[in-house]
Amino acid sequence: MKIKTHNQAILNYLHYLFRHKWFVFKECKRMKITCLGIIHDWSKILPSELFPYAYYDFEAERNEVGYCKSVDTGDLAFDFAWLLHQKRNKHHWQFWTLAKDDGTMKILEMPEKYRKEMLCDWVGAGKAQGYGKNTKEWYTANRDKMQLTSKTRKLIEKEIAQL
Repeated sequence: MKIKTHNQAILNYLHYLFRHKWFVFKECKRMKITCLGIIHDWSKILPSELFPYAYYDFEAERNEVGYCKSVDTGDLAFDFAWLLHQKRNKHHWQFWTLAKDDGTMKILEMPEKYRKEMLCDWVGAGKAQGYGKNTKEWYTANRDKMQLTSKTRKLIEKEIAQL
């Protein structure tokens, strides 16, 4: 990342964030969950997320379909900000995972409105990052990384097929 100042890093990130929010809002409006489109990713303007996100080099981590490896980055501030973001925002499938005391995971069902917002997030992220309409390709490449209930997965795949 070739950013000369911290202020420029923040401005660049905010530019991306509001572009992303705009595309997600448009998708949410289309899916009739406009209110979720308005508040989508609100937590990214909190200092605990804003600064680590602004200083992290996302481009270095993208694969051929735009997936950003968002764990084990070596950047502890970013990793913690990403954890906070997942657990503050119900449109992330990770919000619906529960680490049990015995070390296993319990996967909870995503309510319809958050499942739809998650799909809008994927479409909006692709558009904001310049990957266009490759949500189906992105999902196919990343579906096995997601811990979803069979019902949630079936509904997501049905909605993706309709894009």
